[in-house]
Amino acid sequence: MTVLVTGGTGLVGPRLLKRLTEAGIECRALVRPGKELPDGVERAEGDILSPETLPTAVQGVTAVIHLAAVFRTRDDDQIWTVNREGTRNLIAAVQQHAPDARFLLASTSNVYDAESSRPGREGDAVAPTLAYPASKIEAENLLRASELTWAILRLPFIYGDQDGHLETLPELAADMGWHPAQKLSVIHHADIATAFTLALTGAFDGRTVNIADESPLSIYEMSQIVGYDYPSSAEPLAQPWKGQMDVTLARSLGFTPTISTIYEAARTRAL
Repeated sequence: MTVLVTGGTGLVGPRLLKRLTEAGIECRALVRPGKELPDGVERAEGDILSPETLPTAVQGVTAVIHLAAVFRTRDDDQIWTVNREGTRNLIAAVQQHAPDARFLLASTSNVYDAESSRPGREGDAVAPTLAYPASKIEAENLLRASELTWAILRLPFIYGDQDGHLETLPELAADMGWHPAQKLSVIHHADIATAFTLALTGAFDGRTVNIADESPLSIYEMSQIVGYDYPSSAEPLAQPWKGQMDVTLARSLGFTPTISTIYEAARTRAL
């Protein structure tokens, strides 16, 4: 098996590549010139926005894990260009040059309606208005419409491996006025690898699957774990299911996280 990973130099990519290669999976990463990769990863220089670079990158692969995306920017045009058009380019290259490859797309829990009356489910109608989740839905639809073997993994807030992500969340949430009782579904980097490794077996083929650990935690709890004094409140929580996903389908398909909660990650020094 040879797996092509896009976004190999971002938040998730290097950590996923390291774990996949340690598990004995041959990995190739699509990267721009000058970018560093974990040891043991084959380099394919190119860009999802440069279609002419993609045939060589996808040639001979048995699977593609598409992580590359733009999120934290106010440039909506860039978000749409990378997340939708970049995905379109990659799908076209795989269709033409590796049509038997399994295409795994990383999507987001942000597609779900913050006003939902329950945790987000894969079959929910979704119509996000913000550029990032809206562009991810467009990317999902492009993949579903292809004739490829595919799976879509909707990922929540990601943390762990000393990436600093969890530590920055409380201040960001406070700036946005989030209620301290607001809970979020989360996943550790180790279990992103768990999920994609399972998806590489075909367990998620033809499905959209929510991936998260065993227990959403509140902003207050996460703040306590990282030592941040989050503002308290006894006001009613207006959007109780915002940021939370139903993971029943993932469990039924065999996904079990190896790090059950942020509390376990803290206890085992995996933050």
